[in-house]
Amino acid sequence: MTLEAIVTALVAHYGWPGLAERIPVRCFSHDPSVTSSLKFLRKTPWARDKVEGLYLFMQRDRQRTAARTKPGR
Repeated sequence: MTLEAIVTALVAHYGWPGLAERIPVRCFSHDPSVTSSLKFLRKTPWARDKVEGLYLFMQRDRQRTAARTKPGR
């Protein structure tokens, strides 16, 4: 999975304000865009780690929610 796909999925799920709240970096809170975020994240390993961790959390949360709402449970 590409970093661009991860950022795009997080923005689709949380929105820019929600993403900035969870990972307080300027590229998410001030004039955010996927392009500016990718530039920053590619140069900043700690921020990229946080973004990847949040993406994994989001995926696990989606799976848990899907498992709870399955018919027959």
